[in-house]
Amino acid sequence: MSQRKTRVRFAPSPTGTLHIGGVRTALYNYLFAHKNNGDFIIRIEDTDQQRFVEGAENYIMEALNWLGINPTESPVHGGPFGPYRQSERKEIYQKYAQQLVDSGNAYYAFDTAAELEEMRKRLVEAKSSNQQYNAATRMEMRNSLTLNVEEVNQLLEAHKPYVIRIKLPENENVHFTDIIRGDISVNTANMDDKVLFKSDGMPTYHLANVVDDYLMEISHVIRGEEWLPSAPLHVLLYRYLGWEDKMPQFSHLPLILKPDGNGKLSKRDGDRLGFPVVPLDWTDPATGNITNGYREHGYLPKAVLNFLALLGWNDGTEKEVFSLEEMIASFSLERINKSGAKFDFEKAKWFNHHYLQLMSNDELAAELLPKFIANGYSTTEEYILKIVGLLKERSNFTDDILKQSTFFFDPPAAYDDAILSKKWKPQFMEVFKGWKDTFTEMCDFTPSQIEVNSKMYLENREVGIGSVMQPFRILITGVSNGPSVFEICSILGQSEVIARMETGLNHIAKLEKV
Repeated sequence: MSQRKTRVRFAPSPTGTLHIGGVRTALYNYLFAHKNNGDFIIRIEDTDQQRFVEGAENYIMEALNWLGINPTESPVHGGPFGPYRQSERKEIYQKYAQQLVDSGNAYYAFDTAAELEEMRKRLVEAKSSNQQYNAATRMEMRNSLTLNVEEVNQLLEAHKPYVIRIKLPENENVHFTDIIRGDISVNTANMDDKVLFKSDGMPTYHLANVVDDYLMEISHVIRGEEWLPSAPLHVLLYRYLGWEDKMPQFSHLPLILKPDGNGKLSKRDGDRLGFPVVPLDWTDPATGNITNGYREHGYLPKAVLNFLALLGWNDGTEKEVFSLEEMIASFSLERINKSGAKFDFEKAKWFNHHYLQLMSNDELAAELLPKFIANGYSTTEEYILKIVGLLKERSNFTDDILKQSTFFFDPPAAYDDAILSKKWKPQFMEVFKGWKDTFTEMCDFTPSQIEVNSKMYLENREVGIGSVMQPFRILITGVSNGPSVFEICSILGQSEVIARMETGLNHIAKLEKV
C-alpha cells in the first residue's frame, strides 16, 4: 500500500483582515508541506455570506505572496481539486447533507428563531446547565425526528425554511489523536446537534470543512486551538460519511497570547500597545478605519516569518535565526508547544534589525530612494548609498534610516541648546573659528583626513577633543548624538560643513549675548 501524499491546507474566511495568528497557521502548513514534499493549498471558506467582506480574499493572497509562502493550489493558482472557494462548491455539499439525513445521522429542523429562543428561555428557567439543541432537547422541538414523514414532506414541498442538524449519539465518548496534544476524548453529552446546512442553501463550516478536506485529499489538518472543540464533531462526520479511513491527522496550534500572557492577542492589543497584528495595512470598507500592518511598518518578510515560526515552535536547540529553507529542514509538528506563546514585540524588532543588517547597502539604497524622493528630497541612489552605509547598523527598520537622515539634506533648523549650554565654554568660540578655517585648507575631505586634521589642530590649541566633539556635532547636525561626525562631514562635503559651522557659531554668539 503506497504512503498517502502529504497535503495540507490553510482555509481562511474572507471576513476582514488576516490576523498574525492566521499567518502563523499558514506558515506552519507551508513548512510541513515542504518538509514532506507535499502540497500546500489555500481554500477560501466563504460560506458565511453575511460576514463576507469585499477585498478580504485579495488581501489574504497579497499578504501570503509578500511573505513568500505561496501555495501549490489556490483560487489564484488553480489546481486539480478546485474550485477553491466554498461558495463555488455549493452544489457539492447538499449531496452529502442529504446523505447524512438519509442514513439517519442528521435531520431536518424547522424551528423558527422565536421557537429557539423559547427553548433557551425554558432551559434557563429550569436552571439547566446546558441550553443547547441536543439529545436532551431535540425531541421537544419541531424537526423530522418529532414530526411524521407526511408533515416533513409537506414542509419541504412548501419550501418552509429549515436547517439540517447532525444527530449526535446521546452518551458516547469520541476519541481522536492530536499530534500536538496527544489522545483526546470528548463525551457527546457535552456537545450539541450543530447545524450542518443552513436555510440559505449554504453549508456551515463544519460540513463544508470535512467534505472539502476529504475531496481534496487533505492528509493533515493544522489549524488554531480555537477549532479543537469542533474536532470531535468532525471525527463523527468522517465516520457517518464512511470516510474514517481517509480522515486527516489533526494538529491544533497553541494560541498567540498578549505580551503579558493573559489571553489571546487581539487587534485591540496592537492598537493599545503600538505594534501591528496584521501583515499588511487594512482599510475597513465599512468604516474606513485603517489597521497598520507589518509591511508598512517597515518589517522585512524574512524577519516576520522567523519571528512567527518561533511563536510556538523550536527545533530543540538554542538557535533563533532561521532562513525559510532552514525552517523547512528543521520543522516538525511534534516540536510545537501545547501552551500559548507570549507575543514579544521587542523580539520582532530584534529579528528585523538582524535581517536589515544582512541586506546589502545597494539593496537598501534602491528601496529607500523612492521614499526619499516622496519626502521631497532631490537626491540620487549614489548619495543614499553613502547614508545607508552610515545609518544601517543604528536602524531596526528602513524608515529609521529615513528619519535619521534629515540633516544630510537640510542644515539644522534648530539646535540642541540644552546640551550646548552645558558643554559650551566662552573660549570655544575662537577655537571653533580656527577649526573651521582648517577645513577650508583641506584638499582631501575624507573621514580619516578630517579626523587627523581636527585632532592635530585641537592638540596644537591644547584643547581636549572629547570636550568639543558634542558641540561640534550639534553645529553640523543640530542633534547631540548619532554616527561618526567625521563620516557625516565627508558625506555633506567641505563647503556645506564650513557653511554649517558659520551658521552654528552665529547661533551660539546670539545665545552668549542673551
